[in-house]
Amino acid sequence: MTTFVDGNHIQLLRNGTEYFPALVAAIDQAELDIYLQTYIYQADAIGELVGNALMRAAKRGVAVHVLIDGFGSKDLPAYFIKTLAHAGVHVRIYRPKISPWTLKKSRLRRLHQKIVVIDRKVGFVGGINIIDDFDIQEPAPNNVPPRVDYAVRIEGNLMPVVTANVRKLWHRMTWTTKLSAQSLRRRRKNKISTMVAMQPAPTAATPATPVKAAFVIRDNVLHRRDIEEAYLSAIHQAHSEIIIANAYFVPGWRFRRALMAAANRGVRVTLLLQGRMEYFLMFATHAFYHEFLKSGIEIFEYHKSFMHSKVAVIDGQWATVGSSNIDPFSLFLAREANVIVDDATFANELRSDLLVTIENGASQILPHIWARANLLKRVSSWLAFGMVRLFLDLIGRRNEE
Repeated sequence: MTTFVDGNHIQLLRNGTEYFPALVAAIDQAELDIYLQTYIYQADAIGELVGNALMRAAKRGVAVHVLIDGFGSKDLPAYFIKTLAHAGVHVRIYRPKISPWTLKKSRLRRLHQKIVVIDRKVGFVGGINIIDDFDIQEPAPNNVPPRVDYAVRIEGNLMPVVTANVRKLWHRMTWTTKLSAQSLRRRRKNKISTMVAMQPAPTAATPATPVKAAFVIRDNVLHRRDIEEAYLSAIHQAHSEIIIANAYFVPGWRFRRALMAAANRGVRVTLLLQGRMEYFLMFATHAFYHEFLKSGIEIFEYHKSFMHSKVAVIDGQWATVGSSNIDPFSLFLAREANVIVDDATFANELRSDLLVTIENGASQILPHIWARANLLKRVSSWLAFGMVRLFLDLIGRRNEE
């Protein structure tokens, strides 16, 4: 069951153009500690921008903790990490073993969440990695819009929940990492300041208009199904409209059945999906088009640029922004984090932005056109879906499909 907390200020941030300036500004105001956790950290212009802000914070005495995924950030140069460490930034790598020749669950369980917590008063949660929005592998990026993505900036009573999550994971990673004698001496030297940092942060001022929000995670221990169940609960209760924008959309049978049942009872269901296929397995999404369209679900594919969104709006009241895709990787293996907001103003702001994205950059998949789709596309979709099912068998989660 999703637990909502009242008394929050939640700001929607669209793409890196809004996210990174807000993030850097918050880092530059940090006084106590910073926790940054991300799947991808690239040493591009954005990576340097954020890295410089983190180093400035460390040099003025802020305790800075950066946790990156071993696979998602495998291309981050060693010199970049050493530069951060030399400036006083503590860097840890989540599951550094990334053998491509094994399907061991331990190698597939990645840190996919994107969270930043600053002084336990300000938080950022969403789907945006530390990477340039225009790094989309296009021959002429100046003519292509940035990838479509979202995050939220959080202040208020939800922050203790978010803070506890990032601190718990960081300390777990710290205890499982061999610390050098030098770092141990540094920890003893900073013992007093660390004890001060452990004290509760000052409570942020309650917004004039309180917003109810929940922080929902997926891990491999106590919260295996929390994000999926939150989606399913909202979909089952929907009575007018469901809009889901998701980059990697390969839902299991329960999720597909819930969407089709909603459409059959008169709910308008709209899916905004990635139109540019980055990976072959993304063709698995097409395997569901026929049954979705037959149920009256509207499908739009975004082609103008790349779409990395993991958001949804239901009945103009329930909205979620986070890192979780609707696919086996996010729902069965990875560490994910979403914020769910129960507020009409926020939900309609996100809804309006999604509708503009659909209008300006997406094309609708019409039933009669899809029915005439070429044989190669259909074969590719079912082949990709078959590979997904094989993958579920290999990781022992086929019964979840």
